[in-house]
Amino acid sequence: MEQGLSSQNRLILTGLGALLVSAAAASIAGIYLGSARDVLALIPGLMVLLPSIIDMRGNIAGVLASRLSSSMHLGAFSIDFEEGTVLGDNIRASFIITVLIAFVLGIFAYLASVLFGLPTVGITDLVLISVMSGIVSGLLVMGITVVIALASYRYGLDLDMIGAPTVTTSGDVVTLPILVLSAVFIVQLPPWGRLALGAVVIAIAVVAILYTWHRPKGIGTIVRENLALLVPLSVLGTLAGLAYSLNLDSLVTYAVFLILIPPFMGGLGSIGGILGSSLSTGMHTGELTPSLLPGRDVVHHFIISYLYTLILLPLLALIAHGAAALMGLNSPGFGTLVVIILVAGLVVMTLVNGVAYATASLSFRYGLDPDNFGIPVITSLIDLFGATVLVMVIGLLL
Repeated sequence: MEQGLSSQNRLILTGLGALLVSAAAASIAGIYLGSARDVLALIPGLMVLLPSIIDMRGNIAGVLASRLSSSMHLGAFSIDFEEGTVLGDNIRASFIITVLIAFVLGIFAYLASVLFGLPTVGITDLVLISVMSGIVSGLLVMGITVVIALASYRYGLDLDMIGAPTVTTSGDVVTLPILVLSAVFIVQLPPWGRLALGAVVIAIAVVAILYTWHRPKGIGTIVRENLALLVPLSVLGTLAGLAYSLNLDSLVTYAVFLILIPPFMGGLGSIGGILGSSLSTGMHTGELTPSLLPGRDVVHHFIISYLYTLILLPLLALIAHGAAALMGLNSPGFGTLVVIILVAGLVVMTLVNGVAYATASLSFRYGLDPDNFGIPVITSLIDLFGATVLVMVIGLLL
């Protein structure tokens, strides 16, 4: 009994350690966003694209980590990059998904901006920005994910507890500056340069589709299941971008919130990712049984999520407030900032707990892999619901 409690406490502390390190790293992305506020204003449509493309980086890498973690728990994992192996097929499928979903994000961002009357650059520019930044950041985040998975396998760590925080944070830190740099690069290209780059991007997408088409099993199954989920979820990320864009003036007035957005979303996404991965692994191994209402073992995971939220969010507020003071940006004050982020975060986490269990339970019950569904559904929902709740709480308390 004592050994079991000790093991459980070690897992909780492992997750908390990963979250704290991720929070510090994600705050770097937030500070960068605060400093890049002029670029967001100069390249219309970029703010609409930003949440969804960051979210998808974390989703794709998170699914990769979750699937690899489950294979480790089931004894099916091996360090083999060849096609037909768990590691090899998942890496190839993740890259294909990255390329194809980037096209969708660029198109959705343009259509959303036009429908809501927001200024935007052309659809070609947004698609090129999305695909270029998606491929570059996707390769980097995927590499980080694989390194973490191999280290977990080598040293006997639980990838469920460290995978989601690390990959979602690396998605924030890597994707945001690459997105801004890609946007600046694309809009400065002459017309012939954009045409040439567009041809290259289309060629890559065609090759990815043909490659998947000729592999109906293994890679093809992973790609189809993920695209069927990620394409609809892209709408949620785009709507989150609209929520920020429609309230951009108030966010710029208190620019500390621009610093706070990436670590706030990333932190809650990491907590939700830990929950989703743990529930998925528990159902794969038979430790958790899908049912209409969550049992005591599942409620235990919910309590840990709330604990992580109460510890993490005040730290994020402290970092954001300090960074804003150093950069000369407006802040409503540390106390107010803590209240805003805690109220918004606890409301969002309550929804996340319910959705995480429902997603894992239903997908497992209907013969689908919960690893493919848990993290994407959770983080995409956090993007939209988190953005809406955060903006509403800001409006109510300021």
